[in-house]
Amino acid sequence: MTRPLSIWVVSDGRAGIENQALGLAEAVQPLTPATITVKRIRWRTAFDKLPSALKAPWMLDPSSDATAPAPGEGWPDLWIATGRATLPLSATVRRRSGGRTFVVQTQDPRWKTGAYDLVVAPAHDEAAGPNVLSITGSPHRVTAARLAQEAAAFEAVLSPLPRPRVAVLIGGRSMAFDLTEAHAAELADRIADAVAQAGGSLMLTFSRRTPAAAKQVMTARLAALPGLIWDGTGSNPYFAFLHFADHVLVTEDSANMAAEAASTGKPVHVLPMIALKPAGKFSRLHADLRERGAARPFDGTLEPWTYAPLNESERAARAVLERLAGSGVD
Repeated sequence: MTRPLSIWVVSDGRAGIENQALGLAEAVQPLTPATITVKRIRWRTAFDKLPSALKAPWMLDPSSDATAPAPGEGWPDLWIATGRATLPLSATVRRRSGGRTFVVQTQDPRWKTGAYDLVVAPAHDEAAGPNVLSITGSPHRVTAARLAQEAAAFEAVLSPLPRPRVAVLIGGRSMAFDLTEAHAAELADRIADAVAQAGGSLMLTFSRRTPAAAKQVMTARLAALPGLIWDGTGSNPYFAFLHFADHVLVTEDSANMAAEAASTGKPVHVLPMIALKPAGKFSRLHADLRERGAARPFDGTLEPWTYAPLNESERAARAVLERLAGSGVD
């Protein structure tokens, strides 16, 4: 193909969802010239809860981006989508484009798996099929170059911090885990002890799912340490934290944060949560990360170790291009 690949990245716009498709698209770009167009969709409230099999494009909310070319425009070479909301659209793109578009779905769709040209699914989801590529974690946007670029804005604040610099990534309540105020206090005390004993500093960020009480108690108990606790205002220092960190502590409820941290080559310490049901896929992911030398359960210390950084987004991108080359898509 002599012209740049055209790639549409399709999701419901939530950052944790969109970044999976966008991360895969961005991993394609260094391998071949490509243009990326981000598409964000949502279904009208009346149709949102319908099964995927019953949804049609006319049911999309008017605020959605167009998921078909405008008159005179062409379909993309690559359609990369993530999330349940995109499934009804992804499943019909090959037909609607007349075979013009190669369709990639990230995550395990659990519906019409054979309708997509390639499914890039986390190994811990245990998806299977001839068109399924299993990777450790999900595709993401964390690369050394991006971290360095994003870190520049925080250089003056984070670079002088005493080492080891410890990035702490806190999740929150989900179907599988909870972060109660009492447990958050216990975690904060363990983290404070470890950072203080190492003579280091703290870089702490919370997720949108972190309960307010947990956030408050952790902030209060960790505020005396050298470092930065992001309160959600101003520029997000997440990438900068990963860049400047010597260690990364991440709660066990987030597969995305664990996989992103493991791509840095920094020691990843997994913080326990309150289990609401068997950990299942999270246990499988953490076992995978342990086997690859990236992660260990947090034991209250900050002993360093080394491993080969995970580069699963690039591995998936190479598989996409290989399958695209053999697909007959022009």
